[in-house]
Amino acid sequence: MAKIIVVTSGKGGVGKTTTSAAFGTGLALKGYKTVIVDFDVGLRNLDLIMGCERRVVYDFVNVINGEARLSQALIKDKRVENLSILPASQTRDKDALTQEGVEKILEDLKQDFDYIICDSPAGIERGAFMAMYFADEAIVVTNPEVSSVRDSDRILGLLASKTKRVQEGLSPPKEHLVITRYSPKRVAAGDMISIETVQEILAISLLGVIPESQAVLRASNSGIPVVIDEKSDAGQAYMDTVLRFLGENIPYRFITEEKKGLIKRLFGSKSNTEAVLA
Repeated sequence: MAKIIVVTSGKGGVGKTTTSAAFGTGLALKGYKTVIVDFDVGLRNLDLIMGCERRVVYDFVNVINGEARLSQALIKDKRVENLSILPASQTRDKDALTQEGVEKILEDLKQDFDYIICDSPAGIERGAFMAMYFADEAIVVTNPEVSSVRDSDRILGLLASKTKRVQEGLSPPKEHLVITRYSPKRVAAGDMISIETVQEILAISLLGVIPESQAVLRASNSGIPVVIDEKSDAGQAYMDTVLRFLGENIPYRFITEEKKGLIKRLFGSKSNTEAVLA
């Protein structure tokens, strides 16, 4: 049975769309038919991160308004089998997302996909509410800094009180925590709060920790989900996150500061060290 997963946060700029793109792509790479839906009407960034902005003809709102069929608006990813994108509109406002229209589209998507990833806009306005309302599970994205964590706590309150599941007397959407832009070095220096502190404040299960990494910016600028970059630390961390979601017991990486040994301090990179030892 298809699952609807909202990727959400209270604060903007925490890496929510990057997470939606990487997480959805990771699920597709593991063989699950996945669609990522952009709920950020008026801005629309998902298509840029997915590298399909030039292929957008019809969008989410066109389908809601009956101006296009769902099949016309869906964009099939050229790199990853089983992956599709439903872009948002750049020219409408968020009031164009009606509850009935969104529900109809999600029900139609359930017929063809295993996972529906809803990329929520930041904050608590209508677009964010629509993205979370029908969710079965939620990925709450936060940076390790106080204002981001505080705003995420507010989103948890909405998930526990304003979703369709709760209104129907069911348990709230299952909540998962993903911490992005994490730097053990900056935590040690007191410039970021620790993983343990974030967990203590939010009190939800930790699904992933994504390191602060230049690979994320490079991937976004190239229109390639960072999870495809298997050699990057962020790409590996996102795939670890996907595997944990799918039930695998994966240890957390990139959460402690690397201690360089004498040889590394003398010779620098791992490749140089190996060359010397050889």
